[in-house]
Order: sequence, then C-alpha cells, then structure tokens
Amino acid sequence: MIKVQKFVVNPFQENSFLLYDETGECIFVDMGSYTVEEKKEVLYFIENNKLKPVRIVNTHCHVDHLLGNSFFKNKYKVPVAAHAGDESLIANAVEHGLMFGFEVEEPPGIDEYLEEGKPLVFGNSALEILHVPGHSPGSIALYSAEDKFVIAGDALFNGSIGRTDLPGGNYDTLISSIREKLMTLPEDVKVYCGHGPETTIGEENRTNPFITS
Repeated sequence: MIKVQKFVVNPFQENSFLLYDETGECIFVDMGSYTVEEKKEVLYFIENNKLKPVRIVNTHCHVDHLLGNSFFKNKYKVPVAAHAGDESLIANAVEHGLMFGFEVEEPPGIDEYLEEGKPLVFGNSALEILHVPGHSPGSIALYSAEDKFVIAGDALFNGSIGRTDLPGGNYDTLISSIREKLMTLPEDVKVYCGHGPETTIGEENRTNPFITS
C-alpha cells in the first residue's frame, strides 16, 4: 500500500509529496521545498519514518515544482525522473525564478525519462504514468489503481484546471488531456493536486466548470 505525505511549500504554496510503502522505499514528487525550514521538515519525516529515498519525480518542471531537486539529489544521490517534453523548462528555471523575484539553485537535469505505458516502480509498488500535456508539454499524472489515487500535478485542481498561458501551455490540449486521461478514471479516485486541496474524479466530473461546460 502506498502512503502519501503532503508538504505545502514555497511562495507558490505548492504541494510536494513523499510516496512510500511497507518496504520503506520512497520517492519525492514535485519537491518544491525552498526554505531551510521546508527542507528540514521533509528530512525529519524521512528520518522519523526510516525511509529510503530512491528517486526524485516531477509531474512537470515549472520552477515552483523543482526548487528542492538540487538539495535532495545531492543529499540522497538519487536520480531525477521526468518527461522529456519539459527539459527546456529545467534549462530556464533559474531565469524563471528571477522573474518571480527569488533565487533558484541550478536544478539537475533529467536522469530517467518517464513515458506513458512504462510503470514507475519503487519498493513493492508501481504507478501508472499518464501523459497529460497542456499545462506544460511534458506534464504527467501518477496513478495508483490499487490505492485509488492520482497525483495530477498542475493539470487538474479542485474546481479548476492548470494555467495554459505559460510557455508550452495549450488550453485545448489540456482539456483533452483531462477528459481523456483523468476523467475516465473511477469516480472514487482521490486527486492530489499541485496546489490547493484534494478532490475526487467524481466530484470534478460533476462540478468542475471547465469539464462540465
């Protein structure tokens, strides 16, 4: 069984996650920890639960979702995994950070490329990768059918959808991704969003104005 621990971090109030199972192996997902205190909170959780990090994963590579990548890669010597479509966002992360008024440590590049149809495995667990472009070209979602949750990144929010006015964004592509890849999941699947509170597939199918219109 996969357990999900959420951390709300950085000036963008981004949701970072640690996913772990009974083996103690864990993966970082969208680790946007920025301040020393935010990084310490994650370190404490890992140490307190005797976890072993094995990979850093990004649902997409906008700067607010990878602020902690360099720190945790250096700390645990683990690979960074993301979709090839977002490599240009990593290359421009420092510049993008300056545009928002804060300094960004040069993030590491992608060590492992994630693709739809190729499971993401750690411990005794496997996550299905869904390619959901539109917010960014390489946006993915991580789905566990067994544990009934999906980590949707910034594709889908509680009552809303991700921005499409950033480099690589496309509204029509995003709507298609959501309808074809996410809204077809079972209604009781819990959705962990990149910002804001959790929701369910059923709730968004019924009430999200971008989906129901």
